[in-house]
Amino acid sequence: MTLPILLFAAGMGTRMGALTANRPKPLISVAGKPLIDHALDLATEARTGTKVVNLHYKGQMIRDHLTGQNILFSDEADGLLETGGGLRHALPLLGASPVLTMNTDAVWNGPNPVAHILNAWDGRMEALLLMVAPKNVHGHLGKGDFDIDHDGRLQRAPGAIYTGVQIIRTEALQGISEQAFSMNMVWDQIAVRGGLYGALYGGQWCDVGQPESIPIAEAMLHV
Repeated sequence: MTLPILLFAAGMGTRMGALTANRPKPLISVAGKPLIDHALDLATEARTGTKVVNLHYKGQMIRDHLTGQNILFSDEADGLLETGGGLRHALPLLGASPVLTMNTDAVWNGPNPVAHILNAWDGRMEALLLMVAPKNVHGHLGKGDFDIDHDGRLQRAPGAIYTGVQIIRTEALQGISEQAFSMNMVWDQIAVRGGLYGALYGGQWCDVGQPESIPIAEAMLHV
């Protein structure tokens, strides 16, 4: 199955401190490669369709970095729209439902996570979130996001951790009145309808959200 993908790259990266004073977070290097390139390489290897990158903070630097790579840009220069609003803003470029979305502030060691979630998707789902067990998590400060029940449905609980990769039917975004909103709002509505599912990733995942996470990520990648 081939789906379009939105890569989230618009955030301010404030937790990175001085590292994002002169560059956006997706251009921070881990193991000799910018974070956004780690994500794009996985999307390309999994043979996704149209690739869209959303932009806000120092967006021109990301445009320049990705010149010539057949990538479309969803510009949020007028104001950050958060994850849900950013996805809805990008829909004219993505052009289909369902779509993939992927954060650009993580690295992986194991099977391709994009291919994994594509293989796990089926028609009964309204959204599918790629989860990882706490024992396979590096550099992440959270206590867990969801439990996965015997049918694969997600319920809010301090269990598995969301990795920042999902497939979602974008019709779910249309009923949100706010311009800027989090995907959490959408997921909660989908969960009430019984359409929120999780797939567990078996490899290692590192959340590169703060400077201390960079050496942790590089150690995980055995660099």
